[in-house]
Amino acid sequence: MSLISFVQSINPLYSASGFLVGFLVGMTGVGGGSLMTPLLILLFGIHPATAVGTDLLYASATKTGGTIVHGFHRTIDWRVVGRLMLGSVPATTLTLGVLAVVGVQNEAATKIITIVLGCALLLTSVSLLLRDRVISIYGPRLEALDPRIVRRLTIITGAVLGVLVSISSVGAGALGVTALILLYPHLPIVRIVGSDIAHAVPLTLIAGTGHWWLGSVDWPLFGSLLVGSLPGIVLGSLTSIRVPGWVLRYLLATVLALIAVKLLA
Repeated sequence: MSLISFVQSINPLYSASGFLVGFLVGMTGVGGGSLMTPLLILLFGIHPATAVGTDLLYASATKTGGTIVHGFHRTIDWRVVGRLMLGSVPATTLTLGVLAVVGVQNEAATKIITIVLGCALLLTSVSLLLRDRVISIYGPRLEALDPRIVRRLTIITGAVLGVLVSISSVGAGALGVTALILLYPHLPIVRIVGSDIAHAVPLTLIAGTGHWWLGSVDWPLFGSLLVGSLPGIVLGSLTSIRVPGWVLRYLLATVLALIAVKLLA
Protein backbone atom coordinates (compact mmCIF):
# COMPACT_ATOMS: atom_id res chain seq x y z
CA MET A 1 0.00 0.00 0.00
CA SER A 2 1.40 3.39 -0.99
CA LEU A 3 1.57 6.33 1.41
CA ILE A 4 -1.24 8.12 -0.45
CA SER A 5 -3.47 5.03 -0.31
CA PHE A 6 -2.73 4.64 3.41
CA VAL A 7 -3.66 8.26 4.14
CA GLN A 8 -6.87 7.91 2.13
CA SER A 9 -7.84 4.78 4.07
CA ILE A 10 -7.65 6.53 7.45
CA ASN A 11 -11.05 7.00 9.09
CA PRO A 12 -11.07 10.12 11.32
CA LEU A 13 -13.62 8.61 13.72
CA TYR A 14 -11.53 5.49 14.24
CA SER A 15 -8.41 7.62 14.71
CA ALA A 16 -10.24 9.76 17.27
CA SER A 17 -11.22 6.58 19.12
CA GLY A 18 -7.62 5.39 18.97
CA PHE A 19 -6.51 8.72 20.43
CA LEU A 20 -9.05 8.48 23.27
CA VAL A 21 -8.08 4.91 24.14
CA GLY A 22 -4.37 5.71 23.84
CA PHE A 23 -4.87 8.68 26.16
CA LEU A 24 -6.62 6.51 28.78
CA VAL A 25 -4.01 3.76 28.46
CA GLY A 26 -1.24 6.31 28.94
CA MET A 27 -2.99 7.67 32.05
CA THR A 28 -3.91 4.35 33.68
CA GLY A 29 -1.52 1.74 32.28
CA VAL A 30 -4.42 -0.65 31.66
CA GLY A 31 -4.24 -2.61 28.42
CA GLY A 32 -5.98 -1.00 25.45
CA GLY A 33 -7.95 -4.17 24.72
CA SER A 34 -10.11 -3.52 27.78
CA LEU A 35 -11.27 -0.31 26.13
CA MET A 36 -10.72 -0.61 22.39
CA THR A 37 -12.45 -3.92 21.69
CA PRO A 38 -15.77 -3.09 23.42
CA LEU A 39 -15.66 0.40 21.90
CA LEU A 40 -15.39 -1.05 18.39
CA ILE A 41 -18.19 -3.52 19.06
CA LEU A 42 -20.68 -1.29 20.89
CA LEU A 43 -20.06 2.10 19.26
CA PHE A 44 -19.10 1.22 15.69
CA GLY A 45 -20.86 -2.13 15.31
CA ILE A 46 -17.69 -3.96 14.30
CA HIS A 47 -18.06 -7.76 14.33
CA PRO A 48 -16.62 -9.08 17.64
CA ALA A 49 -14.10 -11.36 15.90
CA THR A 50 -12.85 -8.52 13.69
CA ALA A 51 -12.66 -6.16 16.68
CA VAL A 52 -10.61 -8.70 18.65
CA GLY A 53 -8.29 -9.63 15.78
CA THR A 54 -7.59 -6.05 14.76
CA ASP A 55 -7.08 -4.93 18.35
CA LEU A 56 -4.57 -7.74 18.97
CA LEU A 57 -2.27 -6.60 16.16
CA TYR A 58 -2.82 -2.99 17.23
CA ALA A 59 -1.75 -3.95 20.76
CA SER A 60 1.36 -5.79 19.56
CA ALA A 61 2.45 -2.69 17.64
CA THR A 62 1.89 -0.25 20.51
CA LYS A 63 3.42 -2.50 23.20
CA THR A 64 6.52 -3.11 21.12
CA GLY A 65 7.41 0.52 21.71
CA GLY A 66 6.84 0.10 25.44
CA THR A 67 9.04 -3.00 25.49
CA ILE A 68 11.87 -1.16 23.76
CA VAL A 69 11.73 1.60 26.38
CA HIS A 70 11.62 -0.85 29.30
CA GLY A 71 14.37 -2.93 27.73
CA PHE A 72 16.57 0.14 27.35
CA HIS A 73 16.08 0.94 31.05
CA ARG A 74 16.57 -2.73 32.00
CA THR A 75 13.19 -2.95 33.72
CA ILE A 76 12.20 -6.32 32.26
CA ASP A 77 12.67 -9.63 34.07
CA TRP A 78 13.14 -11.99 31.11
CA ARG A 79 12.98 -15.00 33.40
CA VAL A 80 9.38 -14.10 34.27
CA VAL A 81 8.58 -13.36 30.62
CA GLY A 82 9.92 -16.77 29.61
CA ARG A 83 7.81 -18.54 32.22
CA LEU A 84 4.66 -16.73 31.10
CA MET A 85 5.38 -17.64 27.47
CA LEU A 86 5.74 -21.32 28.38
CA GLY A 87 2.06 -21.20 29.25
CA SER A 88 0.69 -18.55 26.91
CA VAL A 89 2.19 -19.66 23.58
CA PRO A 90 0.76 -23.21 23.57
CA ALA A 91 -2.53 -22.01 25.09
CA THR A 92 -2.84 -19.31 22.43
CA THR A 93 -2.05 -21.77 19.65
CA LEU A 94 -4.60 -24.27 20.97
CA THR A 95 -7.26 -21.58 21.35
CA LEU A 96 -6.70 -20.36 17.80
CA GLY A 97 -7.01 -23.95 16.60
CA VAL A 98 -10.38 -24.26 18.32
CA LEU A 99 -11.52 -20.95 16.81
CA ALA A 100 -10.43 -22.20 13.37
CA VAL A 101 -12.57 -25.32 13.77
CA VAL A 102 -15.56 -23.46 15.19
CA GLY A 103 -15.24 -20.49 12.81
CA VAL A 104 -14.85 -16.94 14.06
CA GLN A 105 -17.63 -15.34 12.04
CA ASN A 106 -20.56 -17.61 12.92
CA GLU A 107 -23.17 -16.92 15.59
CA ALA A 108 -21.80 -19.40 18.13
CA ALA A 109 -18.30 -17.92 17.98
CA THR A 110 -19.73 -14.39 18.24
CA LYS A 111 -21.61 -15.35 21.40
CA ILE A 112 -18.55 -17.01 22.93
CA ILE A 113 -16.33 -14.00 22.18
CA THR A 114 -18.91 -11.60 23.65
CA ILE A 115 -19.35 -13.63 26.83
CA VAL A 116 -15.61 -14.10 27.38
CA LEU A 117 -15.02 -10.40 26.68
CA GLY A 118 -17.68 -9.37 29.20
CA CYS A 119 -16.29 -11.71 31.87
CA ALA A 120 -12.73 -10.54 31.21
CA LEU A 121 -13.81 -6.92 31.60
CA LEU A 122 -15.54 -7.73 34.90
CA LEU A 123 -12.39 -9.47 36.15
CA THR A 124 -10.30 -6.48 35.09
CA SER A 125 -12.69 -4.10 36.89
CA VAL A 126 -12.54 -6.17 40.08
CA SER A 127 -8.76 -6.38 39.77
CA LEU A 128 -8.50 -2.59 39.60
CA LEU A 129 -10.81 -2.07 42.60
CA LEU A 130 -9.50 -4.80 44.91
CA ARG A 131 -5.86 -5.17 43.86
CA ASP A 132 -4.39 -3.49 46.95
CA ARG A 133 -6.65 -5.41 49.32
CA VAL A 134 -5.97 -8.77 47.68
CA ILE A 135 -2.22 -8.13 47.72
CA SER A 136 -2.29 -7.12 51.40
CA ILE A 137 -4.17 -10.32 52.33
CA TYR A 138 -2.51 -12.91 50.12
CA GLY A 139 0.84 -11.29 49.40
CA PRO A 140 2.52 -12.35 52.68
CA ARG A 141 1.29 -15.94 52.22
CA LEU A 142 2.60 -16.17 48.68
CA GLU A 143 6.01 -14.88 49.74
CA ALA A 144 6.61 -18.20 51.50
CA LEU A 145 5.83 -20.34 48.45
CA ASP A 146 8.45 -22.72 47.10
CA PRO A 147 10.18 -21.22 44.01
CA ARG A 148 9.18 -24.30 42.00
CA ILE A 149 5.51 -23.67 42.82
CA VAL A 150 5.88 -20.02 41.85
CA ARG A 151 7.33 -21.14 38.51
CA ARG A 152 4.39 -23.47 37.87
CA LEU A 153 1.83 -20.85 38.87
CA THR A 154 3.51 -18.36 36.52
CA ILE A 155 3.21 -20.82 33.63
CA ILE A 156 -0.45 -21.44 34.50
CA THR A 157 -1.02 -17.67 34.63
CA GLY A 158 0.48 -17.39 31.13
CA ALA A 159 -1.85 -20.12 29.88
CA VAL A 160 -4.93 -18.40 31.31
CA LEU A 161 -3.87 -15.08 29.79
CA GLY A 162 -3.26 -16.81 26.45
CA VAL A 163 -6.81 -18.14 26.32
CA LEU A 164 -8.40 -14.87 27.47
CA VAL A 165 -6.37 -12.68 25.11
CA SER A 166 -6.88 -14.95 22.09
CA ILE A 167 -10.66 -14.88 22.50
CA SER A 168 -11.29 -11.39 23.83
CA SER A 169 -7.98 -9.42 23.49
CA VAL A 170 -8.38 -8.56 27.21
CA GLY A 171 -6.27 -9.82 30.11
CA ALA A 172 -2.65 -8.95 29.41
CA GLY A 173 -2.87 -5.64 31.31
CA ALA A 174 -4.46 -5.32 34.74
CA LEU A 175 -4.96 -9.07 35.26
CA GLY A 176 -1.39 -9.93 34.29
CA VAL A 177 0.12 -7.22 36.48
CA THR A 178 -2.00 -8.23 39.49
CA ALA A 179 -1.00 -11.89 39.14
CA LEU A 180 2.70 -10.99 38.87
CA ILE A 181 2.55 -8.72 41.93
CA LEU A 182 1.13 -11.64 43.93
CA LEU A 183 3.64 -14.16 42.61
CA TYR A 184 6.70 -11.89 42.77
CA PRO A 185 6.10 -9.51 45.72
CA HIS A 186 9.80 -8.66 46.01
CA LEU A 187 10.06 -7.57 42.37
CA PRO A 188 9.91 -3.76 41.89
CA ILE A 189 6.61 -2.66 40.34
CA VAL A 190 8.39 -1.09 37.37
CA ARG A 191 9.94 -4.49 36.52
CA ILE A 192 6.56 -6.19 36.89
CA VAL A 193 4.96 -3.71 34.49
CA GLY A 194 7.89 -3.98 32.09
CA SER A 195 7.77 -7.79 32.17
CA ASP A 196 3.99 -7.79 31.61
CA ILE A 197 4.33 -5.47 28.61
CA ALA A 198 7.20 -7.52 27.16
CA HIS A 199 5.14 -10.71 27.47
CA ALA A 200 2.16 -9.02 25.84
CA VAL A 201 4.12 -8.41 22.62
CA PRO A 202 4.62 -12.05 21.51
CA LEU A 203 1.24 -13.00 23.01
CA THR A 204 -0.74 -10.41 21.05
CA LEU A 205 1.42 -10.87 17.94
CA ILE A 206 0.82 -14.64 17.83
CA ALA A 207 -2.88 -14.26 18.62
CA GLY A 208 -3.25 -11.37 16.15
CA THR A 209 -1.45 -13.27 13.40
CA GLY A 210 -3.74 -16.21 14.05
CA HIS A 211 -6.79 -13.98 13.69
CA TRP A 212 -5.31 -12.56 10.49
CA TRP A 213 -5.00 -16.11 9.17
CA LEU A 214 -8.63 -16.68 10.19
CA GLY A 215 -9.62 -13.55 8.25
CA SER A 216 -10.66 -11.41 11.24
CA VAL A 217 -8.32 -8.43 10.85
CA ASP A 218 -9.38 -5.12 9.25
CA TRP A 219 -6.17 -3.44 8.05
CA PRO A 220 -7.61 0.03 7.27
CA LEU A 221 -9.15 -0.01 10.75
CA PHE A 222 -5.80 -1.06 12.22
CA GLY A 223 -4.02 1.86 10.51
CA SER A 224 -6.63 4.38 11.61
CA LEU A 225 -6.45 3.25 15.24
CA LEU A 226 -2.66 3.34 15.27
CA VAL A 227 -2.49 6.86 13.86
CA GLY A 228 -4.65 8.16 16.68
CA SER A 229 -3.33 6.07 19.56
CA LEU A 230 0.37 6.93 19.36
CA PRO A 231 -0.02 10.64 20.19
CA GLY A 232 -2.80 9.74 22.65
CA ILE A 233 -0.50 7.49 24.67
CA VAL A 234 2.17 10.19 24.85
CA LEU A 235 -0.31 12.85 26.00
CA GLY A 236 -1.96 10.49 28.50
CA SER A 237 1.41 9.57 30.01
CA LEU A 238 2.22 13.24 30.50
CA THR A 239 -1.19 13.93 32.04
CA SER A 240 -1.20 10.97 34.42
CA ILE A 241 1.24 12.59 36.84
CA ARG A 242 -1.30 15.34 37.56
CA VAL A 243 -4.27 13.10 38.42
CA PRO A 244 -4.41 10.96 41.62
CA GLY A 245 -3.94 7.29 40.77
CA TRP A 246 -6.91 6.11 42.85
CA VAL A 247 -9.25 8.44 40.95
CA LEU A 248 -8.15 6.98 37.63
CA ARG A 249 -8.37 3.42 38.92
CA TYR A 250 -11.92 3.74 40.30
CA LEU A 251 -13.17 5.67 37.29
CA LEU A 252 -11.81 3.13 34.84
CA ALA A 253 -13.09 0.19 36.91
CA THR A 254 -16.59 1.67 36.86
CA VAL A 255 -16.51 2.21 33.11
CA LEU A 256 -15.29 -1.35 32.46
CA ALA A 257 -17.97 -2.81 34.73
CA LEU A 258 -20.71 -0.89 32.89
CA ILE A 259 -19.37 -2.04 29.52
CA ALA A 260 -19.23 -5.65 30.77
CA VAL A 261 -22.84 -5.52 31.92
CA LYS A 262 -23.89 -4.10 28.55
CA LEU A 263 -22.09 -6.92 26.69
CA LEU A 264 -23.49 -9.66 28.93
CA ALA A 265 -27.04 -8.29 29.05
